Amino acid sequence: MPTDLEFMQLAVEEARASAAAGEVPIGALLVNEGKIIARNGNRTIRDNDPTAHAEIVVIREAAQILGNYRLADTTLYVTLEPCSMCAGAMVQARILKLVYGADDPRGGAVQSCFEVLSHPRLNHKVEVVSGVLAAESSALLQSFFAARR
Repeated sequence: MPTDLEFMQLAVEEARASAAAGEVPIGALLVNEGKIIARNGNRTIRDNDPTAHAEIVVIREAAQILGNYRLADTTLYVTLEPCSMCAGAMVQARILKLVYGADDPRGGAVQSCFEVLSHPRLNHKVEVVSGVLAAESSALLQSFFAARR
């Protein structure tokens, strides 16, 4: 069965594809029992949709594929710490585990700015593993924004 590192490498590939399409380079995939259900990157610009973050895109795709809005026993891999919208969607979908790369000091809602996934009043907790391929994930973002300046 593939490891967290191997799945994160695929998320980084999705981030690179997003950058090539002119999107902010963030990639994500959702996995169940070692199988990829959905994988994609940011689509906010292409779709003219401020909610089309990589995490939301794969959560939507996976829910359609599985025919269920509950994504229990799944793991979400994403290259950047999720924002509050994406963290909230993870709770609503009952995602079991989050594995992410780089922290987001400007809007991360797992540990950097907010702690949505561990709030004591929520009825669902998400297991979190951070820092997997953080340097690669961060470098992609830095290169993307440096090229735009």
